[in-house]
Amino acid sequence: MKTENQTFGAEFILLGLFQYGQMNKILFVAIVIIFSVALMGNIILIHLIRLDTPLHTPMYFLLSQLSFIDMMYISTTVPKMAANFLSNSKAITFLGCEIQSFLFLTLGGTEALLLGFMSYDRYIAICHPLRYPVLMSKTICLSMITCAWASSSINALIHTLYVFQLPFCTSRIVNHFFCEVPSLLPLVCQDTSQYEYTVLLSGLIILLLPFIAIVARVLIAVYQMSSGKGQTKAISTCSCHLIVASLFYGTTLSTYTRPHSLHYPEEDKVVAVFYSIITPLLNPFIYSLRNKEVMGAMRRVLGKWIFVQK
Repeated sequence: MKTENQTFGAEFILLGLFQYGQMNKILFVAIVIIFSVALMGNIILIHLIRLDTPLHTPMYFLLSQLSFIDMMYISTTVPKMAANFLSNSKAITFLGCEIQSFLFLTLGGTEALLLGFMSYDRYIAICHPLRYPVLMSKTICLSMITCAWASSSINALIHTLYVFQLPFCTSRIVNHFFCEVPSLLPLVCQDTSQYEYTVLLSGLIILLLPFIAIVARVLIAVYQMSSGKGQTKAISTCSCHLIVASLFYGTTLSTYTRPHSLHYPEEDKVVAVFYSIITPLLNPFIYSLRNKEVMGAMRRVLGKWIFVQK
């Protein structure tokens, strides 16, 4: 098969989520609305946590980081996706594709690790409340955030640099709505089976291990509650986190732990919607609407604003 030189002037063509020309304007409006709601939801949650003193705790510090990641995460893919609905040219430059892949892997990996750290925070709060200030000190929280960002960035850099130095075939049509490593591998003109083992290993470490830890901590927290009322409270505290984690980890594991020979583009695109768009959209609402402290903070902040206006 012929290959062409990889230069920064070369382009990839993103086929997009759907290929129905007559529906492009409707899809554009729908995507813009979803993007705007997700962006506003995460921005409001970040500002609530920043403005309301009772929310200045380790749990909400980690939650504000999650909202920031989700805000960046959805901004990495959706604007280009929306623009392509109204554009005849669905091209993305080689460098643009490389940057998008790096950012997506970094943010996705950081979120995966952060959700694991958030489950640890809830586990300590439920099972060891007296030691919570020590086990979840400001230093430990900052260490968790630093660890998540640093390890995910290094992992993303390694995968991005390796994939984009591979020889791509003459056809650079990516059957996806953004540049993602699994969707690029079918375009490579050499055997990538050995490299896919490293993708699998990364997926198991960054995705599966935190998910197992989350489920284990939830079960332990519920089991250690001696009373039925305590178990009910523990389940209520952890259920939202478990729903978010299951949706995010389940879909990402489906994408990153299969060899590309078992990938089906149309299925992959639908699965990718869940972890790249739906999860950032739902997170601020799941963590706020069922959270009495966040709703109380919203009432206090709105009350202060109304008082100032008067």
